[in-house]
Amino acid sequence: MILVEELKKSYGELRAVDGISFEVLEGELFGFLGPNGAGKTTTLSMISGLLKPDGGRVMINDIDVWQTPKAAKRILGLVPQDVALYEELTARENLRFWGGLYHLSSSELKSNIEKWLDRVGLTDRANDAVSKYSGGMKRRLNLAAGMIHNPQIVLLDEPTVGIDPQARNNILEIIREIAREGVTILFTTHHLEEAETLCNRIAIMDHGKILQTGTVDELAQVVGDGDLVNLHGSFSPAAFKSALTGLSINFINIADGSAKFSLAQNGANISVVIQKLSEAGISIEDLSMEKPSLESVFLKLTGRELRD
Repeated sequence: MILVEELKKSYGELRAVDGISFEVLEGELFGFLGPNGAGKTTTLSMISGLLKPDGGRVMINDIDVWQTPKAAKRILGLVPQDVALYEELTARENLRFWGGLYHLSSSELKSNIEKWLDRVGLTDRANDAVSKYSGGMKRRLNLAAGMIHNPQIVLLDEPTVGIDPQARNNILEIIREIAREGVTILFTTHHLEEAETLCNRIAIMDHGKILQTGTVDELAQVVGDGDLVNLHGSFSPAAFKSALTGLSINFINIADGSAKFSLAQNGANISVVIQKLSEAGISIEDLSMEKPSLESVFLKLTGRELRD
């Protein structure tokens, strides 16, 4: 449904999107996971036809977005990160305005407005000015505005940013319902748990590049197939690595006094690791173990935590 090839965008010396390629399959909920400034919004802006790329190609249902933009936009919905609503208008008036841009018939537009007001839980507030809405209500109406023409494909750019957990869960459940109906969704987020629980496949993005793509289980293989170990003590990275030479260990991140690594399932166990460190004169102050997660994958790929 969405095919992106060698997409590029620069602002002066800054390469915001650095030659990325990926495909979103029909009916898939595909996630872009990365920190602010990773290039996610720039990518969605180019896919939607709002921002012209410096190079590369975007195909929507075999339609070239930049050669035949109107045909592509008829089947595409966009929910931007910044709320795109007129606050002096009511919810119903906002949906009537945005739906009218798609040249829907009067009866179809009226039906769609009532449908989406109901789906986002705003029917009882439909005639109130948006200026009176909470942040979560505005986010729900923003989603409805992007879906008012019932698109086959929808781009969601950080649709839960800046709202409380209850409102966030409400929006995520609506997105799940839309996905279950077969709509193809490209979803950007910097929340690990959103990507883990929502998306069929995930592309991890940082500094304009896609670092890795796959399902949650496939991405977890980046850090190995065993448990992760978090360890703190008195050591340097060089001394720590030297002490464990010869063991089947996948180092995720090592700094002065702290280390994160995974043990191969058929390799050395934690007791062997502790013995080796002790023999090298390395003292351990704290040790914990956990299952692989997207957070550890991001740390392995970038050398930093996503929240940094």
